[in-house]
Amino acid sequence: MSDLIVAKRYANALFQLGQERSKLEQIETELRALREIFQKNRGLMKFLKHPRLSADQKKQLLNDSLQGFSKETLHTLMLLIDRHREEIILDMTDHFILKMNDIKGIADATVYSVNPLSEAEKQRISETFAPKVGKQSLNLTNVVDKKILGGIRLRVGNRIFDGSVSGKLNRIERQLVSPNNR
Repeated sequence: MSDLIVAKRYANALFQLGQERSKLEQIETELRALREIFQKNRGLMKFLKHPRLSADQKKQLLNDSLQGFSKETLHTLMLLIDRHREEIILDMTDHFILKMNDIKGIADATVYSVNPLSEAEKQRISETFAPKVGKQSLNLTNVVDKKILGGIRLRVGNRIFDGSVSGKLNRIERQLVSPNNR
């Protein structure tokens, strides 16, 4: 069975458990923090997958590092370590967060701009593009990218809305050199 399918099953099980115990919001917050920890500490996954470390040592590290996390989240992580499934922790986290976003009518999106966007600009972008992807709002992450020259490029899942100057120039160039225009 593929790791993505297994990760989805663990995420669904944790989601059901969170629903039963009315802890969905808390678990989502914890998993977002966990994802951020793994993204900032690239060596953490190598550590958890290291064959010379016992499962107890790995569990101890997580217990010490994640104090204050709910027992549901910690138990799920311990279960993944016991079953030697450390590599799916991030995929499981992502599936859980996607499921929460679907329920709330939210989509995670990345907006690329030349300069950092203000909260008001992010709000306008969210209000404009959320209906286009069938959501109530967008949870925007702003990435500053000087290569786009101006405007914005928005990525929501696998959809890209390109209103950047560089994107427009690329489209003009393709039109000028396409064989249909000769």
